[in-house]
Amino acid sequence: MAANADRLRTDLQRKFGDDLDDNLLSECVKICQTHNLSGEDLFYKWEAQRFNQGPGQLAMADLQEVKNRIQRDLIKANAAKRLTRGNLMGRQSKTFGGTPVKGNVNVNGNNARAGLGTPGRMAMAMARPQDGFDMSKMEEKVAPVAGPSRVAFVGPSADEEAQKKRAYRYMYEKVSERSEVLDDRIDHFGELVKAYYGLEDLGDPSAVTEDDVVVVGRITLDAESTSGPVKLNEASLVLESSRMMGSGARVPIRFDPEVRLRKGKLGAGGQGLFPGAIVALKGKNGGGGSFLATEILSLPPLDPPSAGLVKSETSDTQFSMFVASGPFTVDADLQYRPLQSLITKLKAAKPAVALLVGPFIDATHPSIKIGDVDATPADMFKTEFVDRLRDFLDSSPGSLVLLVPSVRDILSDHAVFPQCELSRTFCNDPRIRLLPNPARFTLNGVHVAVSSVDVLFHLRKEEYLKRAPDVEPLTSPVDPEGQAPTDAMANLCRHLLQQRSFYPIFPVPLDLAHEVNLDVTHSDLLYMCPQDEEEDSGTDPSRARCAPDVLIIPSRLKHFSKIVDNTVAINPSLLTKSTYAVVEYAGHTAPGPARDRLKVDITRLEG
Repeated sequence: MAANADRLRTDLQRKFGDDLDDNLLSECVKICQTHNLSGEDLFYKWEAQRFNQGPGQLAMADLQEVKNRIQRDLIKANAAKRLTRGNLMGRQSKTFGGTPVKGNVNVNGNNARAGLGTPGRMAMAMARPQDGFDMSKMEEKVAPVAGPSRVAFVGPSADEEAQKKRAYRYMYEKVSERSEVLDDRIDHFGELVKAYYGLEDLGDPSAVTEDDVVVVGRITLDAESTSGPVKLNEASLVLESSRMMGSGARVPIRFDPEVRLRKGKLGAGGQGLFPGAIVALKGKNGGGGSFLATEILSLPPLDPPSAGLVKSETSDTQFSMFVASGPFTVDADLQYRPLQSLITKLKAAKPAVALLVGPFIDATHPSIKIGDVDATPADMFKTEFVDRLRDFLDSSPGSLVLLVPSVRDILSDHAVFPQCELSRTFCNDPRIRLLPNPARFTLNGVHVAVSSVDVLFHLRKEEYLKRAPDVEPLTSPVDPEGQAPTDAMANLCRHLLQQRSFYPIFPVPLDLAHEVNLDVTHSDLLYMCPQDEEEDSGTDPSRARCAPDVLIIPSRLKHFSKIVDNTVAINPSLLTKSTYAVVEYAGHTAPGPARDRLKVDITRLEG
């Protein structure tokens, strides 16, 4: 203790000066010991105390004022702690969860604000997991119990390892890992092309050769030949090879005037190209600094879905599904009128499955961006979605609701694509399944794939179509009557199937980068089937090695339903445009692809 006092004396004399009075020095030591301060801390407090008085010598009155100031600070700190504890534990707290109740909410819970239109029970804001609350302890005591379902639903694996993989630490990314993922994708398609066309080896597009070779690489944009962001064109096409097949070199592509498309869709008339697309080309590098392509080789198609029969709990394999995509309220307000109309339709039709695709609580909504709301996002989600969906489920026993988030969802703490499912703390109802984005699942054995990112709009904006006549075209499966092989929307969906990815574009278009934050390192979660040929997919439909029966890609483009090979591609558009899709499956009534027994109607909301 004496040694500590001596150190304090030395420290104080160094700060206040050696001529400091002994009485003042002793008082300073007592203050430091009482409040656990160093000599330097006390000196700074004294300086702050005399800031408005100007320079001067330390006096006993100054020390008394410093002591009083320290006491006042301690009292304020203790009062703040008691207030915080009361807010967390008190049932009547008006600031529970950190959001105060505004004066326009009366004691009966009726919200007088016309902009939100939510019931009064939202007046007390829910605790949020990001505030440190254990939401699992705050769920309703009586949780709904799921009865027998009308469909056999098999979703992505929900074990701890799979969930941890989807909820990865997205801000921890190494450049080396990123480049390896991009390289592996080229190498993977290289092996597929070799097996599909019976090739012994692939060539290097940067190596000068006299004979034609087949090369596989990624389409990129030649930034040096363009000034500013421009759309891909034939003059700016560059082929990027992998490190294994071409040392990662980038070589300009030039197409022969007589270039042809081998094993493409009959009547397609050419091949769509876009940044990030993996392509196989036949030609040679004659030494002019570019690769001259004489043939475009179509990529191997995905295997068609298996026709295995999966019985539901009611032994009936037919089902109906409503598909709607957000936003679920217009920009003018937060009334969620389109959602209310949809719920009315659901209660009337009672489909077996309702698939809702985010955003649910849109972070880009004007009212949310400026904070013009009376409730937390968790409150809004519970009142506008969970409660209404539970009403539907109560009125339609055996039905199932599937929710796929969006990168624009303010509820999600995963700000990149691919995106994990929403936290179960927001909805702990077994009849409401939370799925990742993108997701693959099965309903009575029918493979369904869905993503909330508007990849069709991105592809449409970036695609360059290279015209080329067909060589050995694929004649099956036959397109339905009225759908031409050159159908633009069908071919955009075909890109996803050929590239085996929910988002094959790389990099994201500069002017659309705010819509999707692409995580390249975890691109394996975007693949429609695993790249590792030895990986056992087991019963997890997200690891299936076949094309989906149904591909749901919501887009701001006009709604449609198209047949793409053996897949039914659906764009329900946006619910704020008053459109949604109704899918009806006739069941396992006959052999053949499921597309023959699927019927899709794009329906408009009334009013």
